[in-house]
Order: sequence, then C-alpha cells, then structure tokens
Amino acid sequence: MNKKPGYVFVWPISTRLIHWMMAFSFITAFITSFYEHLLHDHVALGFIFLVIIIYRIIWGIIGPRYATFNTFKLKPSELKEYFVEKIRNRWRKIPAGHNPASSWYTVWAIIVGTVIVVSGLLLYGVQEAKGVFRFLNDDYTDYIYLLEDVHKYASYLFFAWVVIHITGVLVEQFWHRTGMVFAMVSGYKKTEGEDTEVKSLLSFFAYMMIFMAIATYFFIISSNYNFLTLQKYTDIDYEQVHPVFYEKCGECHKIYPPYLLPEKSWKRVMKGLGNHFGEEITEANITKAQQASILAFLEENAAESSKREAAVKVMDSLEKWYPKAVTKTPYWRETHQDIPRSVFKQKEIKDKSNCIACHKDIDRGNLDDMNIIFHN
Repeated sequence: MNKKPGYVFVWPISTRLIHWMMAFSFITAFITSFYEHLLHDHVALGFIFLVIIIYRIIWGIIGPRYATFNTFKLKPSELKEYFVEKIRNRWRKIPAGHNPASSWYTVWAIIVGTVIVVSGLLLYGVQEAKGVFRFLNDDYTDYIYLLEDVHKYASYLFFAWVVIHITGVLVEQFWHRTGMVFAMVSGYKKTEGEDTEVKSLLSFFAYMMIFMAIATYFFIISSNYNFLTLQKYTDIDYEQVHPVFYEKCGECHKIYPPYLLPEKSWKRVMKGLGNHFGEEITEANITKAQQASILAFLEENAAESSKREAAVKVMDSLEKWYPKAVTKTPYWRETHQDIPRSVFKQKEIKDKSNCIACHKDIDRGNLDDMNIIFHN
C-alpha cells in the first residue's frame, strides 16, 4: 500500500541527495574550469562527481526498485513510442520509474561522465604533473592536447545533455502537469505503482558514498597538496642550485625559471648583454666566466629539457622564431590575452614582465595555478 494516495514514492532521500550533488558538482566544476587560479577547487569538485558516478553505476546493479538498469527502457521502439505519445496525449500517464527518455539520459550521463572524470584525472597527471597519475608526465606530454579536447568537449556535451534534461522536466511540469520538478525534492511522483523500499544495507551504502564524496572534497581543499593532488615537481632553490645565476641575475630583477625559454632564446639573451632590455651589462657586472656558467645552466635547464606544462606549451607555440623575452612567446600571449592592459599598469605590477606580481613562487620555479594572485 502506498503511503500517499495518488502518488508513488520513487526516489529515497539518498537518491535525491546524490542527484543534487551530481548537479551541483558538475555545474560548479564546469564554471571553475574557466579560471586558472581555481584549478584546485575544480579538481575537488571533480572528485565529488567521480564518487557519484561510481555510486550510480553500483546503484544501477544493486539498488532498489526503479533504480536498477534492468528496469530501464532502452529499446529504440520504446523511445519513439514515448515521444509520439508525449506529443499526441498531453495528459498521458507517466511511469513510476524511468521513462525511455530518462533511461537513455541516465545511461548517456554515466558514459559521458566517466569519460569526463577519467580524462580529467589523466590530464591532471600528464599536464599538471599532479595527482595519482603524475608519473605519466614523464612520457606522455604529447597527449596533452588530445586529453584537453576530450575533457573539454565531453564536458560541453554533458552540459548540453543537462540543458535537454532540464527542458524535458520543465515540459513535464508546465505542459503535462505531472509535478515532475518536485519529484526529486519530495521523492513522490504523481502516478500509479508500488512505493519503493530501501533495505538498511543499501541505505548504509548510499550514505557512505555521500559521506565519501563530501569528505574527499574537504580533504582536497583543506591543503594544497595531499596524495590526491600531490605534484611531481617541487620548488627549486636556485640560490643553492646555481648561486651565480641566482645572485647575478637576481641583482636587477626576480629570476625567471630557465624552462620558460628554449636554448636558442637564452643564447640570444646572453649574447645581447650589451643591450639587455635597455640596460648595459659589462664584464664589471658579470665576468666572462660567470656569463659562460650562467649560459650553460640556462641551456641545460631550458624548455627543451623540461616536461612542465609551461615548458611543453612554450615549445609547441614556437616555430622558427626564438624570442628573448618570455612575454614575447605565443604561449604567454595566448594565456594572458584576456587580461586588460590596465592590469599590467597597476602600481603593484607596473609591467607585464613582472611575473612574480601574479605568480608568487615563480622565482622558485613554481608556476602552479593555485599560486596565481588575481588582480582586478
């Protein structure tokens, strides 16, 4: 017997919580993906999405009535009949469980969602050299752009699928008057059927997954680095690694990591010390021996020798032109093109070459996105 006459209890509270957590985690992760300095938050939200995808796959196998995959209506003929009836009969009865459209939506969302989280984890490891797949950075940086495209376009596809889903729910709510919007709030659908019942063990599993998703999120954002976000590269103490480079170059400006320019660019820089960005550097400033030592260090640690994201993308952006300044590389221009010129003229920045104003640890070789200082 149903608890509420004229309605069927379809979605238990755990299912409703998971549904809204999936919606929240995806939308907020999608928004944060457009802001480099929010990458850490993006990753934390992505892990909520990952845990929920895993939960939904398992729930589709062991879950209660209306939740399992064997109750889904996935025949093309059923989908066609569903839409024909939907157009023909405004007041048709709706099933208690998944209709053909929502069955296809759920399966498709799980597949595309899995592609999103797997490509995201791989991209995080290959491009950022962080997370559980950071070891892939050594050998697979050639796949950065492929992984970027897969992750990006799968996310766009999922977003489009969400819009279609919301549109369908609103049509049900306001045209067919089925009260569909409130079904995932109250758990009840205005239809015929048997109320669903969730066994204690299944409820325990569902709430454990909810707890795991939330706990993972707070575990990640509570610290910059843990085993889920640990990075392969550590800060470089250039004063210890190469004192001459640190002292002589650092006398006039904050030092730049050698991996930001290729060997040929560093050769141009060191050969042009007579007019070093408007300054004359003589042997009285840096002896020939010191110049040779600095150049050897720069060449040894230039962009060609690094697998860091910036180094790989700087090299990919160059053709046959080797600029003397990092700010002249196509990669730098592309990543900074949306920043208004007025920002670079602010008192605390003054010039676009003052990288440390926004990248606080660049003088230690650290260009981690989470270290970006955002200026309005």
